[in-house]
Amino acid sequence: MKEQATINELAPERRLRRLELIITRRLDGLLHGQYLGLLPGAGSEPAGSREYRAGEDEVRRMDWAVTARTTVPHVRTVDADRELSTWVLVDASASMDFGTADYEKRELAIAAVAAVGFLTAGSGNRVGAHLLTPHGIRRYRARGDRTHLLGMLRTLMAAPRAAATTDSIALADGIAGLQRAVHRRGLMVVISDFLDGLDEDGLGPGAPAWEQPLRRLAHRHQVLAVQVGDPREQQLPDVGILTLVDPETGRRREVPTSSRRLRERFAHAAARQQATVAAAIRRAGASHLMLRTDRDWVADIVRHVHAQRALRGVPR
Repeated sequence: MKEQATINELAPERRLRRLELIITRRLDGLLHGQYLGLLPGAGSEPAGSREYRAGEDEVRRMDWAVTARTTVPHVRTVDADRELSTWVLVDASASMDFGTADYEKRELAIAAVAAVGFLTAGSGNRVGAHLLTPHGIRRYRARGDRTHLLGMLRTLMAAPRAAATTDSIALADGIAGLQRAVHRRGLMVVISDFLDGLDEDGLGPGAPAWEQPLRRLAHRHQVLAVQVGDPREQQLPDVGILTLVDPETGRRREVPTSSRRLRERFAHAAARQQATVAAAIRRAGASHLMLRTDRDWVADIVRHVHAQRALRGVPR
């Protein structure tokens, strides 16, 4: 379902208001129920017990008292912690300034930040952010008030676009910096297209440069990797000679898109590249949410949350 007017067509203040309404009315309404947020985790508040599922549950969460009474293995269930510290790492490199559908990837990243902020808002909860810009990392202290969140979103909307030849902070360095800066366990949300740090063609056998920092981050925190993409990054249209520009380097190349063989090779390479990114996120132990500029981002978030709850045996 597409919103009446695309968010990026509105003035900044109206854009913020529209985002807040979408999230608090449509998204929060679809995710009603126990306080679990975007990425339900183990938490610490007792909520009962259920039967043990081999291969899914950890033995250390066994509820031995219930197991003894029923003679059937049970595990403890818990609600997510009520006081949550959330940190968002936002990629603002040149490749994010691209979009051929309803949004640019940058706009989708802002929508993701808004969703994280408004959905995790509550008593005692705090949200902070690191923004990767062409001029370094811009940091925002974690605070819990709505004014702070709206201020962060305004800054993200007004952030200057990266020049094609500007050396932005590498995603791997940004993730490592977030790990060093945040010591208290919490929810870490990394929002990027995850194209930085791949082999030159994105298809080589080596792991992406950001995989190890992401793995270290996930070792201590809950991590949600929000990947934003565009359909033209997966498939080329048949439009004759097309001039492609690398947003990171400014290099140009003329591509004869009327060639069916070339389009098929491009789609195959793009699929392999996406598989590389998805596998690296999975190996790192992070949850993976894919948002695309041609899809309903609200529906994608809802599907992700329901899938996470089902995976953890949490009632919807």
